[in-house]
Amino acid sequence: MPAKRVRPTLGRRAPAPIVLHSAPLVLPVTGDPVRDGAVAVRGDRVLQVGARDDLLTYFPVTEERRWPGMIVPGLVDAAAATSAAEALAGGVTARACVTPGGPARGAPADAADHAALTDVSYVEVTCEDEDVWEARGRDAVITAMREMERPHAVGIAARTPDPVVLEDIAVLARTFGLRLLVDLGARSAVALDEAGALGPHCHATCARPLDPGERKLLRLRETVVAVGAPARPGDAPALEDDVPALLDEGNLVALCTGGGPEHAKGGPERGGGPGGTGGGPGAAGGGPGAVNGLLEQARRIRERARALGSRTRGLDRRLVEAATLGGARALGMHHGAGRIGCLGPGSRADFAVFDARGRYPYSALLAGPDRLATVVGGRVHRAGAT
Repeated sequence: MPAKRVRPTLGRRAPAPIVLHSAPLVLPVTGDPVRDGAVAVRGDRVLQVGARDDLLTYFPVTEERRWPGMIVPGLVDAAAATSAAEALAGGVTARACVTPGGPARGAPADAADHAALTDVSYVEVTCEDEDVWEARGRDAVITAMREMERPHAVGIAARTPDPVVLEDIAVLARTFGLRLLVDLGARSAVALDEAGALGPHCHATCARPLDPGERKLLRLRETVVAVGAPARPGDAPALEDDVPALLDEGNLVALCTGGGPEHAKGGPERGGGPGGTGGGPGAAGGGPGAVNGLLEQARRIRERARALGSRTRGLDRRLVEAATLGGARALGMHHGAGRIGCLGPGSRADFAVFDARGRYPYSALLAGPDRLATVVGGRVHRAGAT
């Protein structure tokens, strides 16, 4: 009998087309660099990463987008001090954004732009008095979280000086499965641990040196340390000098353009304050030639480490991991379907394209290459068009 043609099932939506993004080099971060590689994307998810020829053979690709340079996972800002447009212009695809209760700080008010990035919104708590917290502070925070537009996760930025309020926030976060953001510039690691704040659900911004005991405590609690840029351009990058020690000792490290309240005063809604996308010469703009704050910060850490005689092995690679997978871990989005900070089957189609070339890909990425495009959820934002 002749074979019968399979008829389409009524009411079933046709699968999204498969788009192949290929480049001379693909950097998955969780695997080895792939020369003449590609990323197969369907909708907002990655189907596979591998050699271009293999993916063209295996998948029914409907469109191929050939990029020069290098495809890397989208950068993740563990505490943002930049606007959404500035973040996209630098290859950032996800951020931790602090809000006092309205739209996420750094996220535009309109829905279209709000969905442009994979943000985690942190409701800021600055309540200075236990009685005020009991009377209305706790309810106000819960209401703010319920009313917040949140296509992704929600957390609490604990910036209260009251230890009792901090303990209650820690209980609230664990009870409702919320992310927690704390500042090591305001409290020691020991004080935060005594309040029950530290843990895998928490990440801590820091711009000061950490002693070996604090580093060990944070490591034991599996709390990510988000290394922030100096609050003011003239400040010494104290913690940046400690990054090689953090990495050598096995701490979880992320990078961020912001940090404590001193960064928030600049406010991303004003186009980024100190420690924003600029981070140094060549502040990020909208087109080619822009230097991203996270990559600039990573480059500065590397140069400081070299000047101090650090012998950390694979420092370039580990700094790129901090700017990608480390940030994803800080936001609790580093594993499972829809994970970010890496490229692999099931991960979100969040990545950036840089005009970086060379024998050593991680070093090339820290050399200040032009950003060509940022892809968020499969949607392409080209340089000069974001």
